[in-house]
Amino acid sequence: MTTHPYAALIFDCDGVLVDSETIHVAVEIALLTEMGLAYEWDIYLSRFVGLGVPEFHAALAEDYAALGYGPFPDDFGPRLHARAWPRIEAELTALPGAAALAAKFSGPIAVASSSITPKLRRKLELTGLTETFAPHIYSADQVARGKPSPDLFLFAADNIKSAPATCLVIEDSVNGVKAARAAGMTAFGFTGGGHADAGLCERLIAAGAVASFDSHDAIAAHLFPS
Repeated sequence: MTTHPYAALIFDCDGVLVDSETIHVAVEIALLTEMGLAYEWDIYLSRFVGLGVPEFHAALAEDYAALGYGPFPDDFGPRLHARAWPRIEAELTALPGAAALAAKFSGPIAVASSSITPKLRRKLELTGLTETFAPHIYSADQVARGKPSPDLFLFAADNIKSAPATCLVIEDSVNGVKAARAAGMTAFGFTGGGHADAGLCERLIAAGAVASFDSHDAIAAHLFPS
């Protein structure tokens, strides 16, 4: 029996369904440090994780220019891919309980991710999650603006024929929570990914999440109390 007020459930992918952010963030920080852009882990999580690719590169370019380095290198994306993607292929795992939570939810479900479509679909394929969410797998490259703008979540809601106010979003990033709130949706913070630090829960709540959970089992217990 349904015991929650949500008609639809939308998951972020990286750091929520799959434990990829621990790889991405480590590789990104290392490469950026080599380029002269050094970030503390918590600051990096708050500012950059969850951004769409164009928004991510634009923010980095601003920091790069502010330090007097000139134009941001055009080869940053390919260099990042060359370092991160072999690890994704070899190491990526699904986060425990995600598929079970999705299966337990009786309404429409979707994925709405800042990863570009080919990478998003490959991550779901690698972790056996494609069939759980297909065909409702949506990427920021399908909308004009990525997170923290609301476009992607509104696009997902439209495709699953759900009013934004009835949607629950599960997000691990400040930018993702901000996007969900801007879309008029309820956001749960998720801190079960390997990249989460001690302060992530507090930052997600500050960004607008109504609650934060460290596992999908905890979310399931909250939504479906026995």
